[in-house]
Amino acid sequence: MQQHTVSIICTVRDEADNIAALLDSMLMQTRTADEIVINDCQSVDETPAIVAAYAARYPQIKLVRGGHNISSGRNNAIRHARGPLIASTDAGLILDPHWLARIIAPLETGDADLVGGFFHPTPRSLFALALGETNYRRSSEIDPLAFLPFGKSMAFRKEVWEAVGGFPEWASHCEDLLFDLAVERAGFRRVFVPEAVVHFAPRSTLRAFIRQYYLYARGDGRAGLWSQRHALRYAVYLTLSGLMGIALNQPRLRAPIGALIGLGVAAYTRGPYRRLWPKLRGRPLGERLFALALVPLIRLVGDVAKMVGYPVGLWRRLQHNGRAAG
Repeated sequence: MQQHTVSIICTVRDEADNIAALLDSMLMQTRTADEIVINDCQSVDETPAIVAAYAARYPQIKLVRGGHNISSGRNNAIRHARGPLIASTDAGLILDPHWLARIIAPLETGDADLVGGFFHPTPRSLFALALGETNYRRSSEIDPLAFLPFGKSMAFRKEVWEAVGGFPEWASHCEDLLFDLAVERAGFRRVFVPEAVVHFAPRSTLRAFIRQYYLYARGDGRAGLWSQRHALRYAVYLTLSGLMGIALNQPRLRAPIGALIGLGVAAYTRGPYRRLWPKLRGRPLGERLFALALVPLIRLVGDVAKMVGYPVGLWRRLQHNGRAAG
């Protein structure tokens, strides 16, 4: 297998508390990167100084500056990369030592133009554990043909990035999915390599989680993504509200409606409970009960955050289209 020049790229902003761990994991790869391009996107903390200190010790690390969001920051990093093969990741992560070798392999064998790796939660609290097992599926649960790579764990030929015009800089969220879809429309080949793993810490508080999912859904609305999926969510909750209203006004229907709702909740939480339960072994009973109780709460709160965020993004999309048409 021919080896090509490979560049790892990452754009960061105010990541002083975790950038060293990410850089260390980049340097400990079994397949050494020819260069590591870190783009600083308007940090006001010590992030650039930490990266510069690493660059002084390791000549393969390059610090560049530019961009106003993650899309433009990634594009700036890629423009400064000299390798024909690009491996992209994000701040706040730890790369598995074999990540680069595995995610680059299909590009070097000529079997793909875009490669999607995977990501595993590494929780630092009981809440984060419940969140990670509720909202993040195992790689075995993923349809490899339908999986769209995330910017935190992807690799591609630089010529592919050039052909589709890079990451869309107007998008502050969902930019990686928009990039994937553009690559797909252009006819390039995509593969999923679940063994190429990065590790991330799920949000540690309910408030941080709500903000995350609100922003994700706002990005979906702004980009016009997954409209049917969001419409289905509204329909389900409207139906649920209607059933609860009927149950309040029709006492004789409360039991069957309650049973129906219970079955729905059980089906919606079955996967999360199946993933979470083995992780709770050995924990005190109180912690196990608390974590189990969090699952339906996380599902509900996440859905509400999405239902609030999506119309905000859609409204911004309509405003933008109206200004463009005018």
